[in-house]
Amino acid sequence: MPKPSSRIASIVSSGKDGWEVHSEAMARRDAGQPIIFLSIGDHDFDTPTESVEACVRALRAGYHHYTNLPGIPRLRQALAAASTRASGIETAPQEVIATPGGQSALFAAVQAALNPGDHAVVVAPYYATYPYTFRGAEAEFTVVESRAEDGFQPRAEAIEAAIRPNTRAILVNTPNNPTGAIYSRASLEGIADICRKHDLWLISDEVYWTLVDQHLSPRSLPGMAERTIVVNSMSKSHGMTGWRIGWITAPAELVTLLTDLNLVSTYGLNDFISHAAAEALEEGYGVRDIAERYSARRHVMLDAMRGLNRVTIRGSEGGMYVMLDVREIETDDEAFAFRLLDSENIAVMPGSSFGEAAAGHIRISLCQPDEVLREAAQRIRRFCESQP
Repeated sequence: MPKPSSRIASIVSSGKDGWEVHSEAMARRDAGQPIIFLSIGDHDFDTPTESVEACVRALRAGYHHYTNLPGIPRLRQALAAASTRASGIETAPQEVIATPGGQSALFAAVQAALNPGDHAVVVAPYYATYPYTFRGAEAEFTVVESRAEDGFQPRAEAIEAAIRPNTRAILVNTPNNPTGAIYSRASLEGIADICRKHDLWLISDEVYWTLVDQHLSPRSLPGMAERTIVVNSMSKSHGMTGWRIGWITAPAELVTLLTDLNLVSTYGLNDFISHAAAEALEEGYGVRDIAERYSARRHVMLDAMRGLNRVTIRGSEGGMYVMLDVREIETDDEAFAFRLLDSENIAVMPGSSFGEAAAGHIRISLCQPDEVLREAAQRIRRFCESQP
């Protein structure tokens, strides 16, 4: 065949991708082994019934057609209201654009902020697709590692040291995947200072914002609404991972340009899903229950892990994950994860899958019922206590 473009050929680098333990666990499950999966962040429960019924009603009502490129008006109104709640800043529908999922929103945000050859700073630990998304935009990036000893709070001085003349954006994720860390006001104010000083975009991934008691969006800080692109999604907040509903909140002028991007990429969202998503946002279907469920699960796992010799809890204040520092047992987190899989039939993610900042850690997903998490915690304790 003719040679493919370098743009797509370089998105995913060859070699290890960080998912080897999960992939092996999947193969063992398919072969009949009873694996407990704590490796993936997909809900173990279905979308709330009210949202499903809203979708069925929309289908039966004839919502089968093309939609407005930035989202149907009702959905944009509901997304704007959600953005107002998330940031505390009154948000107009013209400042939001619907996307087919949070990853699509992230891709669009990076495309909007950087030209080919431009540079960005990515704060780590980071969600696994971040590097690939910048490669897809043919942009350069520097990873700035936050430190486990700081509770994975980013240091502004380290970020500023990575700024180059061609830097155009900083990417942060709070509440953080994989660590569960919630960036403090001081941390976010330090990053905001850098953005204002160097005239940078701040891309703020906030898809876990409902899974914390109090969320602080950097968009709410002085002078930041005009330079912040917020990436959001209904996947985690509303239990709608497979529905592919995300959105961007940004200055209205940028949203207009992003609508042009939708013209040549997504061409809008599904009609019936848009109406169902709007209703789910308006009525808050599942939001409180999901937040309370993960809060309870977090406490189940944290309580079970506390007091375990040679294991330290890092971050883990919010979201759907708990991060354990296992460096006193094994510095090679992938080796630790494979031995845990072999010994206890438990799949976890090695921290190094998300950047060197989390090397020597394991990420535990809370996407299992309480009783499964308790059983998993007992097995993890038993494994750790058995290690020399």
